[in-house]
Amino acid sequence: MDKVSSLSRKITQNIGLIIIVFSVIAYFLPDYFSWMTNYTTIFLALAMFGMGTSIDGDSFKEILKHPKEVMIGSLAQFTIMPLVAYLLSIVFGLNKDIALGVILVGSCPGGTASNVISHIANGDVSLSVSMTILSTLLAPIVTPLLVYLLAGKWVEVSIFAMFKSVVTVILLPVLLGIFAKKISPKGVEKSKDIFPLISSLAIILIIAGIIGANSEKIRQSGLIVLLIVMIHNALGLAGGLFIGKFTKMDYDKETALAIEVGMQNSGLAIQLATANFALNPLATLPGAIFSIWHNISGSIFASLRRKHKL
Repeated sequence: MDKVSSLSRKITQNIGLIIIVFSVIAYFLPDYFSWMTNYTTIFLALAMFGMGTSIDGDSFKEILKHPKEVMIGSLAQFTIMPLVAYLLSIVFGLNKDIALGVILVGSCPGGTASNVISHIANGDVSLSVSMTILSTLLAPIVTPLLVYLLAGKWVEVSIFAMFKSVVTVILLPVLLGIFAKKISPKGVEKSKDIFPLISSLAIILIIAGIIGANSEKIRQSGLIVLLIVMIHNALGLAGGLFIGKFTKMDYDKETALAIEVGMQNSGLAIQLATANFALNPLATLPGAIFSIWHNISGSIFASLRRKHKL
């Protein structure tokens, strides 16, 4: 288990670099990776199950201990990123597929990568985890509603179909993970290093699969999507930081909030685009590129915040 623990820790700590490496390989050798898109739902469900096994009674106690900060974080998550996504789509005159993909990313809850980045930044990790949990639990209702309201001018959106997708790949696996930890805490404890490893590998495979399946489209639209993703992510980090300062949070909480708002569960955005918008194939692209970029920018942001704190 020591070897598994060491491998899990190394992959989790270096997931941004690993994603970049696999994405580059998938771009140049797409046939070896494009098949993975057939299993996006399974990969994401595995990642969410792993997240569920890390949640226990203490996690919910943390939410109750800091209800104000957690609620502010979730509110910022579901306002700043969706609205910025919508405005970018309008300002840049994006085609409907790319606009839909950007709005899907903006409407998703926080991703588990934000917890790792908050740890690297010496931010308030317990607050980061609490915000991720709450936004994830709210996602089945809030995410489909936001996509319906913001992307409805470009494409037809079925709230119920999206609700069903989010419940299937996010809520149920997370609840199953919580349940597994409840009925067999010792078993989960023994396997505690395996689940983060599975979650990390699942996210890596999802992104590599999307890059491989869309390598030709990336050549055509990749630069504009990357530019939009970079602006979206930067405004999310800046917006979260501003909200933290405005509400007079301490430095560690500010850091966690900024990272939580700026880093999305882009794997969910990819899955929702795949499952619900098959007629808009480019809609998966913003989520895939966001997955790569937010790990890079998040690591840089974490390094700056850590140095400033010291």
